[in-house]
Amino acid sequence: MRKSILALTLLLWGCGQLNELPSGPGDGEPVDPTATFTRVQNEVFTPTCALAGCHDPVGQQSALVLTPGRAYASTVNVQSAESPGLARVAPGDPTNSYLYRKITGAGITGARMPLGLPELDAARTRLVRDWIRRGAPND
Repeated sequence: MRKSILALTLLLWGCGQLNELPSGPGDGEPVDPTATFTRVQNEVFTPTCALAGCHDPVGQQSALVLTPGRAYASTVNVQSAESPGLARVAPGDPTNSYLYRKITGAGITGARMPLGLPELDAARTRLVRDWIRRGAPND
């Protein structure tokens, strides 16, 4: 059994279907209390994701719309289209939130987000992580 699990893991890794998972929920860092959904929307989703042809109402890549007024309902406690065993955002658990995995490039299928743009800087990645760690409130 152990050999078959190892073989499956190596097969998926070799096909680019499994990457290293993101590190723990906060690496021992305190949660930033200013990490709000409003900030995630304004600093990450709107300028980076809700662009024409991507996660806008017309493009709806992966049936995900990240425009103001629709992003929260499209992400929190919604199953991922690419990884049905995971929620896009699992409140309190960034490691098991597919959105966080997509922006860190770890434990995902497909490409790291944002596609065709520079990866998010450390501050915006922490913002998303800490919002999820706070329980992903709609604030």
